[in-house]
Amino acid sequence: MEENRDKVIKCLKENPEGFTISELAKKLKLSRQTISNCFSFLEGAKKVKIRQVGMAKIYLWDGGK
Repeated sequence: MEENRDKVIKCLKENPEGFTISELAKKLKLSRQTISNCFSFLEGAKKVKIRQVGMAKIYLWDGGK
């Protein structure tokens, strides 16, 4: 799980526009559930921001600022 989380963090840091769960799942070839679990952890740790665009949530790296 930690390995997947590190992959998610790396992608978020490289793309300041952020990702939806579906976009990141496709890019990393991981399940949507795995990505969702990683985002839940990162959201709880206040490492990501969420921007709502219509029905989609875009997750952006915040780094805990």
